[in-house]
Amino acid sequence: MLRGIVGFVKRNEGERMKLNSKTLKILSREHENILKVIDALELEIEQLKNKDIDTIFFKKVIDFIRNYVDKFHHAKEEDILFKEFNKCAEEGCIHCNPVEQMLFEHDEGRKSVKMMELGMDEREKNKLIEGARNYIQLIREHIYKEDNILYPMADEALSEDVQKTMLEKFNKINFAKKKQVEGFEKFANEMSEK
Repeated sequence: MLRGIVGFVKRNEGERMKLNSKTLKILSREHENILKVIDALELEIEQLKNKDIDTIFFKKVIDFIRNYVDKFHHAKEEDILFKEFNKCAEEGCIHCNPVEQMLFEHDEGRKSVKMMELGMDEREKNKLIEGARNYIQLIREHIYKEDNILYPMADEALSEDVQKTMLEKFNKINFAKKKQVEGFEKFANEMSEK
């Protein structure tokens, strides 16, 4: 179902949907950090055929994906946003529910990262490149769907009270992980300068 929607929405790919919810704006800003690192990863794998594996670079990228993307960003989506969105779907507030697809894509991303890590550990360039390419393509499409389909749907469907509660939970998580997140944001900014 989402493929048809994505095909329709992609006509204006350069544009981002406007979000009203502070919670969803936070998630969308986190996507910007993720894309900075993904762009640097893509550049690195394009050059990898002509050089040795930069283990330090790949370890940092994998750490960023596992801890910022997955344990910080995806955790907020899975534990807070998706649960609220599913409640709303059960109450009939929305016409379709893309959450199951988003969860599937989170899991597929984890598999690609594992392949990258194995390729790095085994010094197997082709496996590393395949895992990285899979992850890059998946996460870019995934972010596009969230920013342009899921988040605007949630923005419209979730009540102000629910969004306020979600924001409080997000702020609590952001405060608890402030130092880590600042380090990952610094890393993302450094990667965008590569």
